Formats: sequence, structure tokens, C-alpha cells
Amino acid sequence: MLRGMAPSSETPVAALPDAPAADNATLAEALREMATLLEAQGDDNRFRIAAYRQAAATVAAWPRSLRVVFQHDGLAGLDALPAVGPGIARALAELLQTGRWQRLERLRGAADPQALFRTLPGVGPQLAQQLHDELGADTLEALEVAALQGRLERLAGIGPRRAAAIRAALAQRLGQRRGGRPRAVPPGGAEPAVELLLDVDREYREAAQAGRLRTIAPRRLNPDQRAWLPVLHTRRGSWAITALFSNTARAHELGKVHDWVVLYAEDPAHEERQYTVVTATSGPLAGQRVVRGREAECLAPQARCA
Repeated sequence: MLRGMAPSSETPVAALPDAPAADNATLAEALREMATLLEAQGDDNRFRIAAYRQAAATVAAWPRSLRVVFQHDGLAGLDALPAVGPGIARALAELLQTGRWQRLERLRGAADPQALFRTLPGVGPQLAQQLHDELGADTLEALEVAALQGRLERLAGIGPRRAAAIRAALAQRLGQRRGGRPRAVPPGGAEPAVELLLDVDREYREAAQAGRLRTIAPRRLNPDQRAWLPVLHTRRGSWAITALFSNTARAHELGKVHDWVVLYAEDPAHEERQYTVVTATSGPLAGQRVVRGREAECLAPQARCA
């Protein structure tokens, strides 16, 4: 919800009790809601907002069930719909596969990464929490990156065989969402520059402190349902970036909620990457803002991590 708005009593699309029950009208409503949230939260990319609304009109009026289209023709069938395109097609595929759209849930304040991870075969509540808290992953894409980097095997209780099973499940799920294509950009490939991410982090924290951003009421770890979590949508070159403070159990436990900033960067191919910016507590960068996993790049003078 946005600042000043009462909690919604409607059943969210992301909480559909049975994914196969999602029909064209429900999918269209999710796309319309995404456009409404982006607009209300200050996203100035009018083309992006209009694209969701145009796609929603197509989906609502389409005479054939999109579930049947996806079952018969895969992602290509969804991508071929007028005004849909690859990014929205992947969103529709995610909804059809899981009944959830993580990006929409995030903007609602309803994101539950643990529930998302439990949709993977063999991942129960305890492992889902471990994947979220210890790897800092909020999306399947972020979890895939951690898996491909070999970070799964470093977690207690997860050996090579279990890590391989999780990697295989992610490859199958995300492969279907990408139409059988490999990652558009594999880990280690083109990424937003560290100085770009740090500049978004600076803008977000300054705007949040000044009270210039719309806020949402996260459903997790927020018993009073208070709208406290600021949201920033911005563009840097070809990257569309959303920034939020980390609303994880670990961040609350360590008192780092307003220090850890999570950035979701979407590239022109509509692939999303997740980054966390924190204040380093040790080493040569102590006291400076750094991008987790890219600390070495922060040592470069042009990174301006201070």
C-alpha cells in the first residue's frame, strides 16, 4: 500500500490458492496493478507504465486461455501476443507456473521469498529460510546466481548432491520462463557498474531520509502494518532500478534495516539482477558503502564508495 492508503482486503494475485486457477482476467489485473503501483510510486518511465496497460488490455481480451497458450507454445506463445513482449511474457509465465509474480509482490510490500523458494522441489520451510537469510536472495534469479557461483555448497547441511538438485530445479523453472534459452547474461557477464549502483544507493538513502519517497507497508516483520518502507524507481542509462531497504529477518536481527539497501536492476533484455549495498565494517573499505560480492571493484578510485 502507498502512504496514506488503508490496507487492502482484496485477495492478492500472488496469493492465489491454486496456480492453475489463474485465468486471463486475473493475469490482466496483475498487469494493470503493476502499472498503477509504478505510477503511484513515482516511476517516471511512462513507456514502461503504458506497456503494462497495453499488455493488460491484450490479455483481458484474448479469446484463448493463456494457460493453454503457455502449455502448447511455451514462452514464445506468450511473447507473440500483441503488446506483450519478452519481459511481460516472463511475468505471465511466472504467474502461470507459481501463482506469484515476485516483482509485483515486492512493490505491494507482500514479497515472501521463502514462499517463493518453497515452490522448488525439495525445498521446505527451513531450507527456504536458510537460502533467503544466508544468501540474501529474494528472487529465483538471485538464487540461481548464488548457485552458479558455488555458494550453495557453503551453506550448512547442503552438500554437492542437494546443491545440484536445486540448480537443476532452477534451470528447469527459469529455462521455461526464458523459453528454453540460457541466461541472457551469465554470472560474470555485463552488469551495472559499481559506481552506478552506489549512486542509486546514495540517491535512495538521501531521498528516504528527507521523506521524499512513497512508502509501502511490508506484510513481513511488520505487525502494525505501518507504511514505513520507502521505494525508489529510477533509471541509469539502460538500467531500470528499484531500491528498497532490506526487510529481512537477518537485517532486523542485526539492526541493519536502514543500512542494507537492496537494488533490483533490470537490463534491456528484461533480466533482473539483485544487489545489496552495505556499509563495510572491516578491511580497507571499513566505513564505506560497498556492493556485496563486488568489494574488490569498490577499491577502484572511480567507484567513489565513500
